[in-house]
Amino acid sequence: METLLSICIGIGLSAACGFRIFVPPLVMSMASIFGHLTLSPNFAWMGSYTAMVAFAVATCIEIAAYYIPWVDNLLDAVATPMAMAAGTIVTASVIPDADPMLQWTVALIAGGGSAGTIQAFTGIGRLASTVMTGGLGNALLSTIESGSSIILSGLAIALPVVAVCLVAVLLVFTLSKLGRNLALKRERQEAILSSRDNFTI
Repeated sequence: METLLSICIGIGLSAACGFRIFVPPLVMSMASIFGHLTLSPNFAWMGSYTAMVAFAVATCIEIAAYYIPWVDNLLDAVATPMAMAAGTIVTASVIPDADPMLQWTVALIAGGGSAGTIQAFTGIGRLASTVMTGGLGNALLSTIESGSSIILSGLAIALPVVAVCLVAVLLVFTLSKLGRNLALKRERQEAILSSRDNFTI
């Protein structure tokens, strides 16, 4: 039961990495220091004051950077693999005394997959906002993302089962949107090819 709750905590935190990479590690560090979260022995360093300060600085820089026009889009270009890595590490760090194969398999699939999926969706949303508003709407989107990361991180530690249910809803919604976008893109490409063939004829 303890391992299952730990996995739920990891999934919630990893999904929060999809919104902001450094917010979940900061929340984890604070929770560990104040005795609300038990970290895996190999990741005990995350529960130190040094790590908390480092995560706090990185969080402030990351959040501020997303308010700079066009820089936010550049960050999205590299954020997906970083979010997947962060999600994997975050999930592994909260699964105590587990078989390493189980620990890293769950961390990679559930943690990295959740973080990467949500980050990809936020990247698409920011690109759409940039095109439709010329970047003016990106600040609001960044605020929503930062708030979502903070709330989901706290929820993952306080109410892990509720957090997992919320993540499941987010993933279903995200995957459906991504699938719809891919289908539309395929239809447009087919329409372009068809028009070219007709023109050639």
